Amino acid sequence: MTDTPTEPELPRAVALAWGVAAHPQRGPKRELSIERIVDVAVELADRGGLGAVSMAAVASELGYTPMSLYRYVTSKDDLLVLMQERGIGVPPESVREADGWRDGMRDWAAATLSTYREHPWLLDLAIEGTPQTPNNLAWLDAALETLAEAPADYEAKVSIVLAVMAQVRWQGVVERGYLAAAAAASVRPEDLDRHASDVIATFITPEQFPEVHRALQAGVFGPGPDDPFAFGLERVLDGIENYLATEPSARPATPLGDPQEDQIARDPKVREAVKARREAEKQLREARKRERERMREARERMRRG
Repeated sequence: MTDTPTEPELPRAVALAWGVAAHPQRGPKRELSIERIVDVAVELADRGGLGAVSMAAVASELGYTPMSLYRYVTSKDDLLVLMQERGIGVPPESVREADGWRDGMRDWAAATLSTYREHPWLLDLAIEGTPQTPNNLAWLDAALETLAEAPADYEAKVSIVLAVMAQVRWQGVVERGYLAAAAAASVRPEDLDRHASDVIATFITPEQFPEVHRALQAGVFGPGPDDPFAFGLERVLDGIENYLATEPSARPATPLGDPQEDQIARDPKVREAVKARREAEKQLREARKRERERMREARERMRRG
């Protein structure tokens, strides 16, 4: 006789994020909710970083005792999960509506960076595995949708998303460091590079560090007019594009430039079919957009009520 496998217990924070956790049986008589607790925790983190967030600090801000909060959120770890879910929000529709995977992933990267700039403390939260909460999954789903037509399997597509995420997360960390250093010195972030360039120029000699000296003379270490991180992201996208074009598993069945393929591409019926498919995909995206808007409105009504 074989034992029936039991389903793993759903973590409390994940259940709260999905809205399927049991509500507390008892609580303060005055108005208090999980949503309000998370809102205040996010406000504290925005002002003072994750170090400013504790159950006691959140309770004090709300005018309750820490024990009152534990009736809703059983631990700080659970609160951090919910804070991250609130902080990242959902991806903008522009990601799904981009023209091609490259523009889509570029928009996805920009939107991700925007969340880091708005809530820098997100960068201090550890990544502990596959996303399990709705907003995290929405970001992954949006990225995978941009890669829908890419000639790669889902393992490769998820790896592509991770590669872009790594680049954006690194940029977020560096930008946050610049902002913190500039604030501490009461200067503009661009002034940090100018000051560093002046310091380097004082000590660097062409005999000791010839290549660094040449770079310094070329103005590399001073503030520049362009985004210094754009180059890195574009090279990551170049690498992905090359992978999709050259990997054996990603190559099209018909060799590029094959006369038969060119003939098929010129076939009016094929062009009409492609046009119809694109129109159907557009309608599907619009339907999904309306569905997400309805879900957001429903969640907002639940939150208010």
